Amino acid sequence: MIRVLLAEDMHMVRGALIALLNLEPDIEVVAEVSSGDKIVPMARQHRPDVAVIDIDLPILDGLSAAAKIRETMPSVRTLMLTSLGRPGTLRKALAARVDGFLLKDAPPGQLAGAIRDVAAGKRVVDSQLALAAWDRGECPLTDRELEVLRLAAAGSDAPEIAVALSLSTGTIRNYMTTIITKLNGRNRVDAIRIADEAGWI
Repeated sequence: MIRVLLAEDMHMVRGALIALLNLEPDIEVVAEVSSGDKIVPMARQHRPDVAVIDIDLPILDGLSAAAKIRETMPSVRTLMLTSLGRPGTLRKALAARVDGFLLKDAPPGQLAGAIRDVAAGKRVVDSQLALAAWDRGECPLTDRELEVLRLAAAGSDAPEIAVALSLSTGTIRNYMTTIITKLNGRNRVDAIRIADEAGWI
């Protein structure tokens, strides 16, 4: 029997997933949580084989929770679920060394199969998402450029970003020009949209 911990903040979705998984003869949901901070304590208490984790959780996001599981309980395998098929998000998940990555709109049987594969030590990645990540390529922005763009996406203007990063306003404007050029954006808003859709910010 494969013991599963399910982390999903939407109650109806979590209930539906539990009902579906408990219909499988070899899978048992032994614990459920609605926020990322509860994953490790519940995993310690219930010792699941696989933690199925929504990537967008309150308090502690799913990827950070998965990283904590890997650090503290390496025997627990992690399968991430997301409703957003962004290539950049997949790259972050793979960088966090999760064992599987699946879109929430996958057929129910695919989730059960992914849990079995992950429990058996295989790595599972949604094929459409893998192709999209391959086609999209690496993020062309440097860490500092991403930092500037994240602050811009949060609503900060050039002078505010300059203060936050201890740089001049002119330097921030130069960074924004470079960012827009690298992303082939029309303007700052378009650059933020492009980076957000790719999962880079």
